[in-house]
Amino acid sequence: MLGAVESRRQPKARAGRRPAKPLLGRAEIVEAAARVSEAEGIDRVTMRRIAAELSTGAASLYVYVRDTEDLHAAVLDHLLAGVRASRPRGDWRARVRATLVRYAAVLVERPALARMALAAPLTGDNYLALVDRLLGYLFEGGVGEREAAWAVDLLLLVATASAAEHATWRGSARAGAELAELERIVRGADPRTHPNVARAKDELMTVGGGRLGWHIGTVLRGLDRDRRRRRK
Repeated sequence: MLGAVESRRQPKARAGRRPAKPLLGRAEIVEAAARVSEAEGIDRVTMRRIAAELSTGAASLYVYVRDTEDLHAAVLDHLLAGVRASRPRGDWRARVRATLVRYAAVLVERPALARMALAAPLTGDNYLALVDRLLGYLFEGGVGEREAAWAVDLLLLVATASAAEHATWRGSARAGAELAELERIVRGADPRTHPNVARAKDELMTVGGGRLGWHIGTVLRGLDRDRRRRRK
């Protein structure tokens, strides 16, 4: 009897009938765009390409996504899920630094998304969670609301700009020649006309060396000094 009931509730598909398409929504569109981005690059993430990936028409996507720029921003927010899931250790300063370095690492691998993050406001859930986490670390360190809000803006700007610069250099076919020319000019600076450039030439041309960590640490040390000054 139970088998007969189950058979009535779940009729077999008729021969030749196509399986129903999966439901289409913003989440499914973003996941498809993320797959294409990882496999083919963000430049291939267009409304037409993602529609083809989902076996639908481009017009169907506009119900859930405003345009290609909105889609790219959603892909970036999707990628930030890994930052959101991370649980850095250490005191509040160490966790701020680790979180921002991980955020920058996502952008460095994707030059187009790095430049977009620098130019356009991000509003996705994972980005908002990133902001909330950074604020929480700063509050834990005794930083006031205004200083924390402004500091998060500065810290994310520094991390995004650093990532965008490195990602652009890495993704440029001319990067090697341009960097070599820049190094030639800086290291060859005349001490008589550009004494300060000549003096700092080695440090100006240092690649890597924890610059982003130093930038972040400088901001955090300034916040710490302000906090101690207020408590006196």
